[in-house]
Amino acid sequence: MQIYSIIKPKVKAVPFVLSIPHSGVNFPADIKESYNSKQLSTLDDTDWYLDQLYDFAPSLGITTIISTYSRWVIDLNRSPENKSLYNDGRIITDLCPKTNFLGEDLYKKKNLLNSNELKRRIDNYYWPYHHKIHELIDSFKSQFNEVLFWDAHSIRRKVSTIRKEPFPDFIIGDNNEKTADKRFIDSAINQLKDSTYEVKHNHPFKGGYLTRSIGNPSENIHALQLEMSKDLYMSNNETEYDANKAAEIKKLLIRTFQCLIAELK
Repeated sequence: MQIYSIIKPKVKAVPFVLSIPHSGVNFPADIKESYNSKQLSTLDDTDWYLDQLYDFAPSLGITTIISTYSRWVIDLNRSPENKSLYNDGRIITDLCPKTNFLGEDLYKKKNLLNSNELKRRIDNYYWPYHHKIHELIDSFKSQFNEVLFWDAHSIRRKVSTIRKEPFPDFIIGDNNEKTADKRFIDSAINQLKDSTYEVKHNHPFKGGYLTRSIGNPSENIHALQLEMSKDLYMSNNETEYDANKAAEIKKLLIRTFQCLIAELK
């Protein structure tokens, strides 16, 4: 099975890469039996259906990369050294998570992830995704002056182990304005705020490792992360894709992306 899928633009390509790293649901056959069957039945930390929500991207000339494997195999948005990106007491799942966001064990047996297995997963599943993104960006940089990278995420409205309060609707993360030029940051925030939704900037999420490692405004590579609450486009206790809800979010995202594309020089 491929580690990721690439969805190419349907129209003339623009220098815009959309990443969806946490919507994968597959597990390599050689490790799947190691997981707790109850956890596999829910995959609750998955960023469900973002591939459907962002399916308009090719029509705007955007290139999309989507992870195939579950974030429980390896989390593509963590540091390869497994260094925590936050130190405020919230639960932080590992590069190769042993628990879900609620602290529940993912594996049947503990201590399964030894150093050899961690290295194998980093080499086989982690770096290929990151290297492909850099390959896409380098290709665009050879043709265009600027490149925009957008890392798409979603989360349950409330995860008490991360934050006691419910999450806002949208959170733009740019590591305190370090990963993108301010005109892209302002454009994204202004478009999202021109709605009935609550929008926050760098709180409670500043952008994960993908955004922080890729964004380099001095080299004209701009990276933004969008975290959104799942109930904006899902129903039935955030378990089912809701086409009616999603249609409204798509309109807002399309408008936001069109304005971001217009900012590219």
